[in-house]
Amino acid sequence: MASFTGEFECKLDAKGRLVLPSKMKASLPESLGQEMMLRKGLEPCLELIPMVEVRKDHSKLASLDDTDEEVRIFKRSFFRRESPVELDSAGRFLLPKNMLRHAQLEKDAVLIGIGTKIEIWNPDLHEEYAANEEQVYKALNRKFLGKHV
Repeated sequence: MASFTGEFECKLDAKGRLVLPSKMKASLPESLGQEMMLRKGLEPCLELIPMVEVRKDHSKLASLDDTDEEVRIFKRSFFRRESPVELDSAGRFLLPKNMLRHAQLEKDAVLIGIGTKIEIWNPDLHEEYAANEEQVYKALNRKFLGKHV
């Protein structure tokens, strides 16, 4: 299983591609291959997820009853938010236009490792969110890890 950590500033090239930072790429076991899933995040960011993790989500969804209207609505919304991407030999991957719009990405991006996936943010939006999140980080640290910061 991949475990991504850290924060990296990156630039998109003229074709809308990002290079996965070498430290993040090194966290991808060879056995996982170069295919990953790009998913629109719940915040205005993107999530880059190894296929092994994506398959877990897809497996859960496959077990749901498609005759249930809520299940169909959720699946439609869930799957249209995803786009498979493949890392080339340089570790680059193309961000589709609808994904660029969702995350408001133009030239610069911040990549943040959050365990089993990587978030891709517009630097200005990330700064806004991070400032707000920092205020509650100490309380969440106690809640989830039982530690004082």
